[in-house]
Amino acid sequence: PGPTPTAPRRTPARYRRPAVAVLALLVAVAAAGVAVRLRAGSPVVDAFYTAPHRMPDHPGALLRAEPFTRAVPDGAEAWRILYTTTRDDDQPAVASALVVVAKNAPPGPRPVIAWAHGTTGFAEPCAPTLLDDPLGAGALPAESALLDRGWALVATDYVGLGTAGPHPYLIGQGEGRSVLDAVRAAHRLDHLDLADRTVVWGHSQGGHAALWAGLLAPTYAPDTPVAGIAAMAPASDTVALTTGLDTVPGGSVFASYVLAAYTAVYDDVDGDTYVGPAARTLVREMATRCLSEPAVYVSVLSALSLSRDRSVLRTDPTTGPLGRRLAENVPTGTTAVPVLLAQGATDSLVTAAVQDGYVRDRCAENWALDYRSYPGRDHLGLVAEDSPLVPELLTWTEQRLVGIAAPGTCPGR
Repeated sequence: PGPTPTAPRRTPARYRRPAVAVLALLVAVAAAGVAVRLRAGSPVVDAFYTAPHRMPDHPGALLRAEPFTRAVPDGAEAWRILYTTTRDDDQPAVASALVVVAKNAPPGPRPVIAWAHGTTGFAEPCAPTLLDDPLGAGALPAESALLDRGWALVATDYVGLGTAGPHPYLIGQGEGRSVLDAVRAAHRLDHLDLADRTVVWGHSQGGHAALWAGLLAPTYAPDTPVAGIAAMAPASDTVALTTGLDTVPGGSVFASYVLAAYTAVYDDVDGDTYVGPAARTLVREMATRCLSEPAVYVSVLSALSLSRDRSVLRTDPTTGPLGRRLAENVPTGTTAVPVLLAQGATDSLVTAAVQDGYVRDRCAENWALDYRSYPGRDHLGLVAEDSPLVPELLTWTEQRLVGIAAPGTCPGR
C-alpha cells in the first residue's frame, strides 16, 4: 500500500536538510534560540519493533510486515518489516527496515537497491522508520529515479534503532549483517517479486555498512548475491576518522555515538578511560539524542563551550582497547565485489585525505575499486539532488545489475 490520493508530495531533496547536517546547521540553530523548541522530543518506539517471544533460529526471517505511508513518494507503495539478524558475536537479534517499490513498475523480478543510511543517532528512537522523513533523514540520493527504474528499495534501520540495542554504530559486522538480512527478509514478502540481484548503496555511516556488506556477503549471505557496492563519503577508516572528531565542530556528537556503541558492544572498552570527568555526563547525554531532535544542538553547543578550555577527550581514542577495536572495524580484506567509492573534495567530516589513504590500501589488496572525487562537494553536497554523482551512480548501478564489467581506477586494473 502506498500514499492516499491526498498524500502530499515529498519535498525535493535539494530543499531537504537531513538531520545528519549537524555541522551546517549549528550556527543557524544557535542563532534561532533552539532551546525554545525542546518540547519536541524523541520519536516514540511503538510495539511493531518488539521481538516476538518465539523466533526462527536463522537470520533473514521475516517476522512482521505492515503497510507504511509516511513520506512515501507519490506512485509508490511501502512496507515496514521486522526481521531476524545476528550481532557481531553471532547472537540472534532483530532489526527493522522499509521496503519501497513503484506501483507501475513493469512485470518481472525487481532488482534490489539495499540502502544503508547515514547517521541518525545511537538510541532506539533514532530509527529512520520512526522519523518524519525516513529516507531523507539518512540522506538517500536519487530516490525517485531508482523507483522509476523499477528497482525495489530495501532500507534497513540497523539493529538497535527501533529494536532493542545496542546499535553497532561503526561496527562493521553488525551493520553489514543488518543490511544483508533486510534483503533476505524482503524476499519473503508474498506480494513482491524480487530479483536475485542486489546493489548496496550507503552514505557516511552507511558507506561503512555497505563496504562491510560487500565483504560479508559471500560467506554470511551466499543466498544474497551482491553485484556492487556504492559507498558515498563512507566512514571507511574508523581509526583516522575518530582521531579528528574531537576537533570538528559538532564532531563530539558522533564521538559520543562511537563511545556508546563500542562501550556497549566490547567488554574491554571503558568509555570513561577516554572522556574527561567534566565531560562524561554531557557525552552520555549526547549519545541518547537523535540527530532529528532539537535538543541535540544544545548538546553540541555545550560541548563546544566545554572544549574551548579543554578537549572533551582526555585520551587518544586510537590507543588502548578502543583503538584496537576501531582498527578491527576498518573494512579490509579480500573481495571481488565491484566498489564505487565517491568522495566530496571539500568534505570536512570525512576528509579526502583520509579517503585517499583508505583507497590506496584497498588498491594494494587488489579491490575492483572505482574511486571518484567531486570538487566543491562536501559531506551532504555529495548526495544532493544536483550533485554530478547522482547520474553517475545510477549509470554505474544499471551496469552492475546487467552484468557489465566494472571499471576500476586502481593502478594496473
